[in-house]
Amino acid sequence: NIDIEELNALSAPAAGTDTTEGNWHEVTIKSGDSLAAIFSRLGIPPKQFHDLLEQGGAANNLKKIYPGQTLRLMTNDSTGLVKLSYQIDKLSTLEIVHEGNDYIISTTHLTPERRQISASGIIDSSLFVAGQKANLSDNLTMELASIFAWDVDFALDIRKGDQFTVLYEELFLDGENIGHGEILAAEFVNHGKRHQAVRYTDASGKTDYYSLDGKSMRKTFLRSPVEFSRISSRFSLGRKHPVLNRIRAHKGVDYAASTGTPVKATGNGKIVHRGKKGGYGNTIVIQHGSSYSTLYAHMSKYRGGLKTGSKVKQGQTIGYVGSSGLATGPHLHYEFRINGAHRDPLKVKLPGADPLNKKYMDDFNAKAESLMAQIDTVRDVQLA
Repeated sequence: NIDIEELNALSAPAAGTDTTEGNWHEVTIKSGDSLAAIFSRLGIPPKQFHDLLEQGGAANNLKKIYPGQTLRLMTNDSTGLVKLSYQIDKLSTLEIVHEGNDYIISTTHLTPERRQISASGIIDSSLFVAGQKANLSDNLTMELASIFAWDVDFALDIRKGDQFTVLYEELFLDGENIGHGEILAAEFVNHGKRHQAVRYTDASGKTDYYSLDGKSMRKTFLRSPVEFSRISSRFSLGRKHPVLNRIRAHKGVDYAASTGTPVKATGNGKIVHRGKKGGYGNTIVIQHGSSYSTLYAHMSKYRGGLKTGSKVKQGQTIGYVGSSGLATGPHLHYEFRINGAHRDPLKVKLPGADPLNKKYMDDFNAKAESLMAQIDTVRDVQLA
């Protein structure tokens, strides 16, 4: 059911609104609600629903409503929908006015106060636990990991004693903390090797994370197709197969994870196989350009909407961990091939993304130096 409270004279209308135009309604979105159902409940003609969504642009936000949000709508018997107000998030509000056959659509944006916050931690049991001790939200910890995901395999490489330092923004609106903004700079020390990254937006508007020499932190491929799992079997030419019980080359890496764990494409490409593949069970093979391909096997199921020929992007979920085929338990078998030859996914050198344009390096260096000086101070003080 849809919880609708008719405001009418009980609620103050938006500034400048003439209440003689119609009646105001406030709708709190419940689980299972849809915009079509809400319009129907309020007597708004179906044609207006379709006409509105065909406007595209900012109106597409109405396709993303979720439980807990509210819509304010003004209606009358002759026009149907007169006005609509939808708070997209704490900073943005969609406003729609219906005039004749036209819809005037606008979005207002509030500007939050941004405060720089720093945090650091030493990993004792897991990155998430260390992040929580450093007062980082799980989402922020995930974002920190994603910055270094091309250089650090968080399923394999994390060790007790590894450490991180991060400089990020907290957002405030009228004195209220409304969440975190972007990570501005970060450092992750793994096995004694120091990885550093700085967020930079060039004059053309392109934003990315770069190492201090101006190389993009992004690579053509992610190190791991499954986040925060455990390596159960490595690349080996002399491994004894656990089901067949004979020596058989293991030309990939097995990631042990619970059934249903999302499997991500490690690079942009096109699916060239989706289906059963002998002992591999449910398998997807992705071709990445002319030289590279990756294979994902033993999955429990595929993500809906994907088929042979579908294009996928790096980090996109393509299926879910399972134990189909010749598997003793739930895990993902992952292979990496170059020109058809198997390579160890854990050791192969990954091609990098385009570096920062040289004409921006002076500006980048000045900003990076300032941010990393703050990282150095936080690390030296908090992790001393």
